[in-house]
Amino acid sequence: MPPQRVGALPRQQSLLLPAVINPFVQDTKLSNAAIIKCVLLGIFLVPLRAIFITLVLMVLWPVSVIVTFKLPLKGAVEPSTGWRRFLCQRVMAALGRAYFFSMGFRVVVKGKQASSHDAPILAVAPHSTFFDGIVCVVAGLPSTVSRVENLATPIFGRFLRSLQPVLVSRTDPDSRKNTINEINKRAKSEGQWPQVLIFPEGTCTNRSCLITFKQGAFIPGVPVQPVLLRYPNKLDTVTWTWQGFKSKTLLLLTLCQLYTTVEIEFLPPHIPTEEEKKSPALFASRVRETMAKALGVPVTDHTYEDCRLMISAGELTLPMEAGLVEFTKISRKLNLKWDNIRKELDGFATMASACKGGRITIEEFASFLKLPVSPVLEDLFRLFDRNGDGTIDFREYVIGVNILCRPSNTEDVLKMAFQLFDTDEDEKVTHDEFTALLCSALGVSDVDMTKLFEAIDADGSGFITFNEFQEFAATHPEYAKLFTTYLELQRYQAIQEANPGDLELAGQPSSGEEPEESTSDKKDD
Repeated sequence: MPPQRVGALPRQQSLLLPAVINPFVQDTKLSNAAIIKCVLLGIFLVPLRAIFITLVLMVLWPVSVIVTFKLPLKGAVEPSTGWRRFLCQRVMAALGRAYFFSMGFRVVVKGKQASSHDAPILAVAPHSTFFDGIVCVVAGLPSTVSRVENLATPIFGRFLRSLQPVLVSRTDPDSRKNTINEINKRAKSEGQWPQVLIFPEGTCTNRSCLITFKQGAFIPGVPVQPVLLRYPNKLDTVTWTWQGFKSKTLLLLTLCQLYTTVEIEFLPPHIPTEEEKKSPALFASRVRETMAKALGVPVTDHTYEDCRLMISAGELTLPMEAGLVEFTKISRKLNLKWDNIRKELDGFATMASACKGGRITIEEFASFLKLPVSPVLEDLFRLFDRNGDGTIDFREYVIGVNILCRPSNTEDVLKMAFQLFDTDEDEKVTHDEFTALLCSALGVSDVDMTKLFEAIDADGSGFITFNEFQEFAATHPEYAKLFTTYLELQRYQAIQEANPGDLELAGQPSSGEEPEESTSDKKDD
Protein backbone atom coordinates (compact mmCIF):
# COMPACT_ATOMS: atom_id res chain seq x y z
CA MET A 1 0.00 0.00 0.00
CA PRO A 2 1.55 3.37 -0.99
CA PRO A 3 2.17 5.92 1.75
CA GLN A 4 -0.39 8.64 2.23
CA ARG A 5 -0.02 12.01 0.58
CA VAL A 6 0.85 14.97 2.80
CA GLY A 7 -2.34 16.63 3.99
CA ALA A 8 -2.88 19.75 6.04
CA LEU A 9 -0.07 19.96 8.56
CA PRO A 10 -0.28 21.36 12.06
CA ARG A 11 1.78 24.54 12.09
CA GLN A 12 3.89 26.03 14.84
CA GLN A 13 1.77 28.90 16.14
CA SER A 14 4.73 31.24 16.59
CA LEU A 15 5.58 31.07 12.88
CA LEU A 16 2.08 31.79 11.61
CA LEU A 17 1.36 35.02 9.76
CA PRO A 18 1.33 38.22 11.85
CA ALA A 19 -1.89 40.05 12.69
CA VAL A 20 -0.80 42.90 10.40
CA ILE A 21 0.89 41.79 7.18
CA ASN A 22 2.33 45.15 6.13
CA PRO A 23 2.63 47.94 8.72
CA PHE A 24 4.75 50.04 6.34
CA VAL A 25 2.11 51.02 3.80
CA GLN A 26 0.02 54.19 3.80
CA ASP A 27 -3.11 53.60 1.73
CA THR A 28 -5.08 56.82 2.20
CA LYS A 29 -7.37 57.36 -0.76
CA LEU A 30 -8.32 60.94 -1.64
CA SER A 31 -11.86 61.25 -2.98
CA ASN A 32 -12.74 63.99 -5.45
CA ALA A 33 -14.62 65.82 -2.69
CA ALA A 34 -11.56 65.67 -0.41
CA ILE A 35 -9.32 67.03 -3.16
CA ILE A 36 -11.69 69.91 -3.90
CA LYS A 37 -11.92 70.72 -0.19
CA CYS A 38 -8.13 70.72 0.16
CA VAL A 39 -7.75 73.03 -2.83
CA LEU A 40 -10.35 75.54 -1.61
CA LEU A 41 -9.02 75.62 1.96
CA GLY A 42 -5.42 75.56 0.80
CA ILE A 43 -5.84 78.76 -1.22
CA PHE A 44 -6.35 80.66 2.03
CA LEU A 45 -4.67 78.52 4.69
CA VAL A 46 -1.35 77.63 3.08
CA PRO A 47 -0.14 81.23 2.51
CA LEU A 48 -1.23 82.33 5.99
CA ARG A 49 0.38 79.36 7.68
CA ALA A 50 3.56 79.78 5.65
CA ILE A 51 3.83 83.37 6.93
CA PHE A 52 3.28 82.38 10.57
CA ILE A 53 5.73 79.47 10.32
CA THR A 54 8.36 81.80 8.86
CA LEU A 55 7.87 84.31 11.66
CA VAL A 56 8.22 81.61 14.31
CA LEU A 57 11.39 80.28 12.70
CA MET A 58 12.83 83.80 12.50
CA VAL A 59 12.58 83.99 16.29
CA LEU A 60 13.47 80.36 16.98
CA TRP A 61 16.75 80.37 15.08
CA PRO A 62 18.48 83.22 16.99
CA VAL A 63 17.30 81.74 20.29
CA SER A 64 18.86 78.42 19.23
CA VAL A 65 22.09 80.24 18.36
CA ILE A 66 22.21 81.83 21.81
CA VAL A 67 21.51 78.50 23.56
CA THR A 68 24.30 76.74 21.63
CA PHE A 69 26.80 79.62 21.85
CA LYS A 70 30.30 78.20 22.53
CA LEU A 71 28.96 74.68 22.89
CA PRO A 72 30.82 71.93 20.98
CA LEU A 73 29.42 71.09 17.55
CA LYS A 74 28.99 67.41 18.35
CA GLY A 75 28.15 65.81 21.65
CA ALA A 76 28.00 67.44 25.05
CA VAL A 77 30.29 66.90 28.00
CA GLU A 78 27.97 68.40 30.61
CA PRO A 79 24.22 69.05 30.63
CA SER A 80 23.00 72.61 30.04
CA THR A 81 22.17 74.53 33.19
CA GLY A 82 21.02 77.98 34.25
CA TRP A 83 19.91 80.34 31.53
CA ARG A 84 20.65 77.84 28.74
CA ARG A 85 18.27 75.27 30.20
CA PHE A 86 15.66 77.97 30.86
CA LEU A 87 15.81 79.22 27.26
CA CYS A 88 15.61 75.67 25.94
CA GLN A 89 12.87 74.24 28.16
CA ARG A 90 10.74 77.38 28.43
CA VAL A 91 11.29 79.80 25.56
CA MET A 92 12.11 77.30 22.81
CA ALA A 93 9.36 74.93 23.99
CA ALA A 94 6.85 77.82 23.71
CA LEU A 95 8.12 78.66 20.23
CA GLY A 96 7.84 74.99 19.30
CA ARG A 97 4.19 74.99 20.34
CA ALA A 98 3.66 78.12 18.26
CA TYR A 99 5.32 76.42 15.30
CA PHE A 100 2.99 73.41 15.36
CA PHE A 101 -0.01 75.65 16.09
CA SER A 102 0.87 77.62 12.95
CA MET A 103 0.69 74.37 11.01
CA GLY A 104 -2.83 73.76 12.27
CA PHE A 105 -2.19 71.14 14.96
CA ARG A 106 -4.60 70.82 17.85
CA VAL A 107 -2.86 69.02 20.71
CA VAL A 108 -4.74 66.99 23.30
CA VAL A 109 -2.63 65.84 26.27
CA LYS A 110 -3.73 62.99 28.54
CA GLY A 111 -2.05 61.70 31.66
CA LYS A 112 0.84 63.32 33.49
CA GLN A 113 4.47 63.45 32.50
CA ALA A 114 6.83 62.04 35.12
CA SER A 115 9.94 63.92 36.22
CA SER A 116 13.38 63.01 34.95
CA HIS A 117 14.13 61.57 38.38
CA ASP A 118 11.07 59.27 38.33
CA ALA A 119 11.36 58.25 34.66
CA PRO A 120 14.65 59.18 32.96
CA ILE A 121 13.50 57.76 29.62
CA LEU A 122 10.36 58.45 27.57
CA ALA A 123 9.45 55.67 25.10
CA VAL A 124 7.13 57.04 22.40
CA ALA A 125 5.06 54.89 20.02
CA PRO A 126 3.72 54.35 17.49
CA HIS A 127 6.16 56.33 15.36
CA SER A 128 4.40 57.15 12.11
CA THR A 129 5.44 60.57 10.79
CA PHE A 130 7.93 63.42 10.87
CA PHE A 131 5.22 65.39 12.69
CA ASP A 132 5.84 63.16 15.74
CA GLY A 133 8.39 65.75 16.80
CA ILE A 134 5.47 67.53 18.42
CA VAL A 135 5.78 65.17 21.39
CA CYS A 136 9.25 66.61 22.06
CA VAL A 137 7.75 70.08 22.35
CA VAL A 138 4.95 68.92 24.65
CA ALA A 139 7.45 67.03 26.83
CA GLY A 140 9.54 70.16 27.38
CA LEU A 141 12.26 69.44 24.80
CA PRO A 142 14.03 66.42 26.31
CA SER A 143 17.16 65.01 24.69
CA THR A 144 16.59 62.80 21.68
CA VAL A 145 18.58 60.23 19.73
CA SER A 146 19.46 61.59 16.30
CA ARG A 147 21.77 60.93 13.37
CA VAL A 148 24.84 63.16 13.37
CA GLU A 149 24.02 64.19 9.77
CA ASN A 150 20.91 65.99 11.01
CA LEU A 151 23.06 68.64 12.68
CA ALA A 152 23.90 70.01 9.23
CA THR A 153 20.23 70.69 8.38
CA PRO A 154 19.63 74.44 7.97
CA ILE A 155 17.78 76.04 10.92
CA PHE A 156 16.57 72.72 12.34
CA GLY A 157 20.15 71.53 12.80
CA ARG A 158 20.82 74.43 15.15
CA PHE A 159 17.53 73.76 16.94
CA LEU A 160 18.53 70.10 17.32
CA ARG A 161 21.92 71.05 18.78
CA SER A 162 20.22 73.00 21.52
CA LEU A 163 18.57 69.76 22.71
CA GLN A 164 21.98 68.16 23.29
CA PRO A 165 20.96 64.98 21.44
CA VAL A 166 22.55 61.56 21.70
CA LEU A 167 24.22 61.32 18.30
CA VAL A 168 24.39 58.22 16.12
CA SER A 169 26.92 57.92 13.30
CA ARG A 170 26.55 55.47 10.43
CA THR A 171 30.26 55.64 9.62
CA ASP A 172 31.59 55.02 13.13
CA PRO A 173 31.84 51.27 13.87
CA ASP A 174 31.68 52.04 17.61
CA SER A 175 28.60 54.25 17.26
CA ARG A 176 26.11 51.73 18.66
CA LYS A 177 28.23 51.04 21.73
CA ASN A 178 28.86 54.77 22.29
CA THR A 179 25.15 55.55 21.90
CA ILE A 180 24.15 52.94 24.47
CA ASN A 181 26.82 54.20 26.88
CA GLU A 182 25.61 57.78 26.50
CA ILE A 183 21.96 56.84 27.04
CA ASN A 184 23.00 54.82 30.08
CA LYS A 185 25.00 57.74 31.50
CA ARG A 186 22.16 60.23 31.08
CA ALA A 187 19.50 57.83 32.36
CA LYS A 188 21.45 57.27 35.57
CA SER A 189 22.39 60.92 36.19
CA GLU A 190 19.60 61.26 38.81
CA GLY A 191 17.99 64.26 37.13
CA GLN A 192 21.11 66.17 36.09
CA TRP A 193 20.43 65.46 32.44
CA PRO A 194 17.00 66.10 30.87
CA GLN A 195 14.89 63.06 30.07
CA VAL A 196 15.87 61.09 26.98
CA LEU A 197 13.04 60.67 24.46
CA ILE A 198 13.28 57.61 22.22
CA PHE A 199 11.09 56.14 19.49
CA PRO A 200 11.90 52.46 20.19
CA GLU A 201 10.37 51.16 16.95
CA GLY A 202 13.20 52.82 15.04
CA THR A 203 11.17 53.49 11.88
CA CYS A 204 7.75 54.79 10.82
CA THR A 205 4.69 52.55 10.54
CA ASN A 206 1.02 53.14 9.74
CA ARG A 207 -0.02 52.81 13.43
CA SER A 208 -1.93 49.57 12.76
CA CYS A 209 0.32 47.69 15.21
CA LEU A 210 3.44 48.05 17.32
CA ILE A 211 6.51 46.51 15.71
CA THR A 212 9.61 45.27 17.55
CA PHE A 213 11.06 47.69 20.09
CA LYS A 214 14.80 48.15 19.88
CA GLN A 215 16.55 47.62 23.19
CA GLY A 216 18.50 50.88 23.51
CA ALA A 217 15.94 52.56 25.78
CA PHE A 218 15.75 49.51 28.05
CA ILE A 219 19.41 48.56 28.52
CA PRO A 220 19.97 51.05 31.41
CA GLY A 221 17.31 49.21 33.43
CA VAL A 222 15.74 52.42 34.76
CA PRO A 223 12.02 53.34 34.88
CA VAL A 224 10.59 54.13 31.45
CA GLN A 225 7.46 56.20 30.86
CA PRO A 226 5.43 54.97 27.85
CA VAL A 227 3.99 57.78 25.73
CA LEU A 228 1.24 57.08 23.19
CA LEU A 229 0.62 59.02 19.98
CA ARG A 230 -2.71 59.09 18.17
CA TYR A 231 -3.94 61.05 15.15
CA PRO A 232 -7.76 60.64 15.31
CA ASN A 233 -8.58 62.54 12.11
CA LYS A 234 -11.12 61.65 9.46
CA LEU A 235 -8.55 62.15 6.69
CA ASP A 236 -5.06 60.82 7.40
CA THR A 237 -2.60 63.39 6.06
CA VAL A 238 0.28 62.64 8.44
CA THR A 239 1.31 58.97 8.05
CA TRP A 240 4.72 58.82 6.39
CA THR A 241 5.81 55.27 5.65
CA TRP A 242 7.85 53.37 3.09
CA GLN A 243 4.89 52.98 0.74
CA GLY A 244 2.60 55.95 0.33
CA PHE A 245 2.62 59.72 -0.01
CA LYS A 246 5.91 61.61 -0.14
CA SER A 247 6.83 64.02 2.65
CA LYS A 248 6.11 67.17 0.56
CA THR A 249 2.65 65.86 -0.35
CA LEU A 250 1.83 65.09 3.29
CA LEU A 251 3.04 68.52 4.41
CA LEU A 252 0.90 70.28 1.81
CA LEU A 253 -2.18 68.16 2.60
CA THR A 254 -1.76 68.84 6.33
CA LEU A 255 -1.47 72.59 5.78
CA CYS A 256 -4.72 72.44 3.77
CA GLN A 257 -6.74 71.08 6.74
CA LEU A 258 -8.69 73.35 9.07
CA TYR A 259 -6.90 71.59 11.91
CA THR A 260 -5.14 68.31 12.61
CA THR A 261 -5.70 66.64 15.97
CA VAL A 262 -2.92 64.80 17.77
CA GLU A 263 -3.41 63.04 21.10
CA ILE A 264 -0.44 62.53 23.40
CA GLU A 265 -1.01 60.22 26.36
CA PHE A 266 1.48 59.73 29.18
CA LEU A 267 1.05 56.30 30.77
CA PRO A 268 2.32 55.56 34.30
CA PRO A 269 6.08 54.83 34.37
CA HIS A 270 7.05 51.19 34.00
CA ILE A 271 9.42 50.29 36.81
CA PRO A 272 11.49 47.27 35.74
CA THR A 273 11.66 44.13 37.83
CA GLU A 274 15.01 42.49 38.57
CA GLU A 275 14.29 40.03 35.77
CA GLU A 276 13.63 42.87 33.32
CA LYS A 277 16.79 44.70 34.39
CA LYS A 278 18.78 41.61 33.42
CA SER A 279 16.95 41.18 30.11
CA PRO A 280 16.43 44.38 28.05
CA ALA A 281 14.54 42.34 25.44
CA LEU A 282 12.01 41.21 28.06
CA PHE A 283 11.76 44.77 29.43
CA ALA A 284 11.10 46.15 25.93
CA SER A 285 8.55 43.43 25.19
CA ARG A 286 6.52 44.10 28.33
CA VAL A 287 6.50 47.86 27.80
CA ARG A 288 5.34 47.26 24.23
CA GLU A 289 2.55 44.96 25.43
CA THR A 290 1.37 47.65 27.85
CA MET A 291 1.32 50.27 25.11
CA ALA A 292 -0.36 47.98 22.58
CA LYS A 293 -3.11 47.16 25.08
CA ALA A 294 -3.73 50.85 25.75
CA LEU A 295 -3.84 51.56 22.02
CA GLY A 296 -5.97 48.52 21.21
CA VAL A 297 -3.62 47.29 18.47
CA PRO A 298 -1.70 44.01 18.00
CA VAL A 299 2.06 43.56 18.13
CA THR A 300 4.21 42.09 15.35
CA ASP A 301 7.88 41.17 14.99
CA HIS A 302 8.60 43.47 12.06
CA THR A 303 11.57 45.81 12.33
CA TYR A 304 13.65 48.24 10.28
CA GLU A 305 15.43 45.30 8.64
CA ASP A 306 12.09 44.38 7.03
CA CYS A 307 12.12 47.82 5.41
CA ARG A 308 15.56 47.10 3.97
CA LEU A 309 14.24 43.82 2.58
CA MET A 310 11.28 45.72 1.09
CA ILE A 311 13.69 48.01 -0.75
CA SER A 312 15.67 45.00 -1.97
CA ALA A 313 12.48 43.32 -3.17
CA GLY A 314 11.62 46.45 -5.16
CA GLU A 315 15.09 46.46 -6.73
CA LEU A 316 14.47 42.84 -7.80
CA THR A 317 11.21 43.92 -9.52
CA LEU A 318 9.10 42.20 -6.85
CA PRO A 319 6.30 43.98 -4.99
CA MET A 320 7.94 45.77 -2.05
CA GLU A 321 5.75 44.01 0.50
CA ALA A 322 7.14 40.68 -0.73
CA GLY A 323 10.23 41.36 1.40
CA LEU A 324 8.34 41.42 4.70
CA VAL A 325 9.19 38.39 6.84
CA GLU A 326 8.94 39.64 10.46
CA PHE A 327 12.72 39.82 10.62
CA THR A 328 13.00 39.72 14.43
CA LYS A 329 11.13 36.44 14.74
CA ILE A 330 12.53 34.72 11.65
CA SER A 331 16.13 35.66 12.41
CA ARG A 332 15.83 34.44 16.01
CA LYS A 333 14.04 31.16 15.31
CA LEU A 334 16.00 30.18 12.22
CA ASN A 335 19.32 31.67 13.37
CA LEU A 336 19.60 33.83 10.26
CA LYS A 337 21.27 37.20 9.78
CA TRP A 338 20.02 39.90 7.44
CA ASP A 339 22.56 38.99 4.75
CA ASN A 340 21.36 35.36 4.80
CA ILE A 341 17.74 36.38 4.28
CA ARG A 342 18.79 38.85 1.58
CA LYS A 343 20.45 35.98 -0.33
CA GLU A 344 17.25 33.91 0.03
CA LEU A 345 15.41 36.86 -1.53
CA ASP A 346 17.60 36.55 -4.64
CA GLY A 347 16.65 32.88 -4.98
CA PHE A 348 12.97 33.65 -4.45
CA ALA A 349 13.09 36.48 -7.02
CA THR A 350 14.53 34.09 -9.60
CA MET A 351 11.63 31.73 -8.98
CA ALA A 352 8.97 34.46 -8.84
CA SER A 353 10.24 36.70 -11.65
CA ALA A 354 7.47 35.64 -14.02
CA CYS A 355 4.60 35.97 -11.53
CA LYS A 356 2.69 39.03 -10.43
CA GLY A 357 2.17 39.84 -6.79
CA GLY A 358 5.34 38.13 -5.58
CA ARG A 359 3.66 34.76 -4.88
CA ILE A 360 4.65 31.44 -6.46
CA THR A 361 2.10 28.92 -7.74
CA ILE A 362 2.66 25.17 -8.10
CA GLU A 363 3.25 25.60 -11.85
CA GLU A 364 5.96 28.23 -11.28
CA PHE A 365 7.47 26.11 -8.51
CA ALA A 366 7.69 23.15 -10.89
CA SER A 367 9.05 25.28 -13.71
CA PHE A 368 11.84 26.65 -11.52
CA LEU A 369 12.81 23.15 -10.38
CA LYS A 370 12.62 21.95 -14.02
CA LEU A 371 10.30 19.16 -12.90
CA PRO A 372 6.76 18.18 -13.90
CA VAL A 373 3.83 18.77 -11.57
CA SER A 374 3.37 15.47 -9.77
CA PRO A 375 1.86 14.23 -6.48
CA VAL A 376 5.32 14.21 -4.86
CA LEU A 377 6.03 17.78 -5.96
CA GLU A 378 2.58 18.85 -4.77
CA ASP A 379 3.41 17.38 -1.34
CA LEU A 380 6.61 19.44 -1.19
CA PHE A 381 4.72 22.54 -2.32
CA ARG A 382 2.15 22.06 0.46
CA LEU A 383 4.95 21.86 3.02
CA PHE A 384 6.10 25.32 1.90
CA ASP A 385 2.56 26.73 1.62
CA ARG A 386 2.01 27.34 5.32
CA ASN A 387 -1.38 29.07 5.10
CA GLY A 388 -2.78 26.70 2.46
CA ASP A 389 -3.76 29.41 -0.04
CA GLY A 390 -2.17 27.62 -3.00
CA THR A 391 0.81 29.99 -3.29
CA ILE A 392 4.19 30.50 -1.63
CA ASP A 393 5.25 33.99 -0.54
CA PHE A 394 8.79 34.99 0.45
CA ARG A 395 8.20 34.47 4.16
CA GLU A 396 6.95 30.92 3.56
CA TYR A 397 9.88 30.32 1.22
CA VAL A 398 12.47 31.37 3.83
CA ILE A 399 10.86 29.18 6.50
CA GLY A 400 10.52 26.22 4.14
CA VAL A 401 14.07 26.34 2.80
CA ASN A 402 15.63 26.67 6.26
CA ILE A 403 13.41 24.21 8.14
CA LEU A 404 12.61 21.64 5.46
CA CYS A 405 15.43 21.70 2.95
CA ARG A 406 18.72 22.82 4.43
CA PRO A 407 18.64 20.29 7.32
CA SER A 408 18.11 17.57 4.69
CA ASN A 409 20.99 18.84 2.56
CA THR A 410 23.71 16.86 4.40
CA GLU A 411 26.64 15.10 2.78
CA ASP A 412 25.35 11.69 3.92
CA VAL A 413 21.95 12.28 2.31
CA LEU A 414 23.58 13.50 -0.90
CA LYS A 415 25.86 10.46 -1.04
CA MET A 416 22.92 8.09 -0.62
CA ALA A 417 20.91 9.96 -3.26
CA PHE A 418 23.87 9.90 -5.68
CA GLN A 419 24.31 6.17 -5.15
CA LEU A 420 20.65 5.63 -6.05
CA PHE A 421 21.18 7.51 -9.31
CA ASP A 422 24.45 5.71 -10.04
CA THR A 423 22.93 2.29 -10.75
CA ASP A 424 26.09 0.81 -12.36
CA GLU A 425 28.31 2.13 -9.52
CA ASP A 426 30.85 3.80 -11.81
CA GLU A 427 30.71 7.06 -9.80
CA LYS A 428 29.04 8.77 -12.74
CA VAL A 429 25.37 9.41 -13.43
CA THR A 430 24.31 9.29 -17.05
CA HIS A 431 21.27 11.00 -18.53
CA ASP A 432 19.36 7.71 -18.67
CA GLU A 433 20.15 6.84 -15.03
CA PHE A 434 19.16 10.32 -13.91
CA THR A 435 15.86 10.31 -15.83
CA ALA A 436 14.87 6.81 -14.74
CA LEU A 437 15.27 7.49 -11.03
CA LEU A 438 13.59 10.89 -11.07
CA CYS A 439 10.61 9.53 -12.97
CA SER A 440 10.34 6.78 -10.36
CA ALA A 441 10.67 9.24 -7.47
CA LEU A 442 8.08 11.60 -8.91
CA GLY A 443 5.70 8.88 -9.99
CA VAL A 444 5.67 9.99 -13.65
CA SER A 445 6.81 8.47 -16.91
CA ASP A 446 8.25 9.63 -20.23
CA VAL A 447 9.25 13.08 -18.98
CA ASP A 448 12.18 14.98 -20.48
CA MET A 449 14.70 15.79 -17.70
CA THR A 450 17.32 17.23 -20.07
CA LYS A 451 17.22 20.80 -18.77
CA LEU A 452 17.70 19.74 -15.16
CA PHE A 453 20.44 17.27 -16.13
CA GLU A 454 22.32 19.97 -18.06
CA ALA A 455 21.98 22.39 -15.13
CA ILE A 456 23.70 19.87 -12.81
CA ASP A 457 26.26 18.77 -15.40
CA ALA A 458 28.29 21.98 -15.01
CA ASP A 459 31.19 20.96 -17.31
CA GLY A 460 28.94 19.58 -20.06
CA SER A 461 30.66 16.19 -20.00
CA GLY A 462 27.44 14.24 -20.50
CA PHE A 463 27.48 12.74 -17.03
CA ILE A 464 27.20 14.02 -13.45
CA THR A 465 29.94 13.51 -10.87
CA PHE A 466 29.36 13.62 -7.12
CA ASN A 467 31.12 17.00 -6.85
CA GLU A 468 28.77 18.48 -9.45
CA PHE A 469 25.81 16.90 -7.69
CA GLN A 470 26.93 18.30 -4.33
CA GLU A 471 27.61 21.82 -5.66
CA PHE A 472 24.22 21.95 -7.33
CA ALA A 473 22.47 20.80 -4.14
CA ALA A 474 24.27 23.51 -2.13
CA THR A 475 22.78 26.27 -4.29
CA HIS A 476 19.42 24.56 -4.83
CA PRO A 477 18.36 23.26 -1.39
CA GLU A 478 14.77 22.79 -2.58
CA TYR A 479 15.77 19.43 -4.12
CA ALA A 480 17.07 18.05 -0.82
CA LYS A 481 13.59 17.40 0.53
CA LEU A 482 12.69 15.49 -2.64
CA PHE A 483 15.76 13.29 -2.19
CA THR A 484 15.02 12.56 1.47
CA THR A 485 11.36 11.88 0.69
CA TYR A 486 12.41 9.31 -1.91
CA LEU A 487 14.97 7.74 0.43
CA GLU A 488 12.31 7.45 3.16
CA LEU A 489 9.94 5.87 0.64
CA GLN A 490 12.58 3.29 -0.36
CA ARG A 491 13.29 2.49 3.30
CA TYR A 492 9.55 2.18 4.01
CA GLN A 493 9.02 -0.21 1.11
CA ALA A 494 12.01 -2.33 2.15
CA ILE A 495 10.62 -2.72 5.67
CA GLN A 496 7.18 -3.55 4.31
CA GLU A 497 8.64 -6.28 2.11
CA ALA A 498 10.64 -7.72 5.01
CA ASN A 499 7.86 -7.48 7.64
CA PRO A 500 4.49 -6.98 5.95
CA GLY A 501 1.81 -5.65 8.27
CA ASP A 502 4.24 -4.65 11.03
CA LEU A 503 4.52 -1.00 10.06
CA GLU A 504 1.70 1.44 10.59
CA LEU A 505 1.03 3.93 7.85
CA ALA A 506 2.10 7.49 8.57
CA GLY A 507 -0.81 9.49 9.88
CA GLN A 508 -2.78 6.36 10.98
CA PRO A 509 -2.03 5.63 14.67
CA SER A 510 -2.97 2.28 16.06
CA SER A 511 -6.03 2.03 18.24
CA GLY A 512 -5.67 3.64 21.63
CA GLU A 513 -2.78 5.89 20.52
CA GLU A 514 -3.02 9.64 20.18
CA PRO A 515 -1.85 11.11 16.87
CA GLU A 516 1.43 12.97 17.21
CA GLU A 517 1.85 16.51 15.99
CA SER A 518 3.78 16.79 12.73
CA THR A 519 7.22 18.20 13.19
CA SER A 520 8.23 18.16 9.55
CA ASP A 521 8.49 21.94 9.45
CA LYS A 522 8.77 22.72 13.14
CA LYS A 523 11.57 24.20 15.22
CA ASP A 524 11.56 24.41 18.97
CA ASP A 525 10.41 27.68 20.44
